[in-house]
Amino acid sequence: MTMDKSDADALRNAVQLLEHASLAARLANMIGKPVELLGRALPAGASQAIATATTKSLEAAVKVALLTVRGGSQASSQMLHKALAVASGAAGGAFGIVSLPLELPVSTIIILRSILDIARSEGENLANPESSLSCVEVFGLGGRTEADDAAEGGYFVVRGVFATSVTEAARFIAERGIVEEGSPVLVRLIAQIASRFGFVVSQKAAAQTIPVIGALGGAAINYAFIDHFQSVARGHFTVRRLERKYGKDIVFDAYERLRQDLNAPKR
Repeated sequence: MTMDKSDADALRNAVQLLEHASLAARLANMIGKPVELLGRALPAGASQAIATATTKSLEAAVKVALLTVRGGSQASSQMLHKALAVASGAAGGAFGIVSLPLELPVSTIIILRSILDIARSEGENLANPESSLSCVEVFGLGGRTEADDAAEGGYFVVRGVFATSVTEAARFIAERGIVEEGSPVLVRLIAQIASRFGFVVSQKAAAQTIPVIGALGGAAINYAFIDHFQSVARGHFTVRRLERKYGKDIVFDAYERLRQDLNAPKR
């Protein structure tokens, strides 16, 4: 089966979004220096604080995803989500990294609701546990490392890291109807996603350590933060929509051709 032009164009855009998804690059453009250098200036104990805040934020996000499975999510506005994230970031920027344990869960829930809207717009049935958990998965997909970028397969390799855990958790929820906090299948999924989401949160925290950032800078950083995950979500759920229409093998082959063209040296 051959993709029609509109779907081929949508896939090409998805490749652009997924293979060039770098929050670090956005932040570097904003603050005028590589985020990696700022990371060395994070205060002692920051890594543990970030890890704890990241895990708690994802636990809250999973609760929202499970409420969505039970029909608790309503359509809302992408711009509203960005406005709320900007307000949250302004508060966080005013107080620096010490506010992260309070600010990050709020930002994460705002971002997840935005991701849920994007998923719905691409035809996902959010009453299906696998679809809703795929929304949480976006936080991991948005945390690609340099090693991921260098590896063959790009987006599909990172997606494959979470595939078994998403499937097992979705099956467990579908069979039992509800999952208690601390369920091993969810703990495993959250841990896998947290390891990559935490990488991006560290970049955000590093940018917020700059003394002159303040409230306005914190708002701009959070805008970039949510826009990053919205872009990843749009690419991810475009791919999933096309997989439902054409089959996974056809989409994978077309995606890989586009990815190789995108990464080919320019003459």
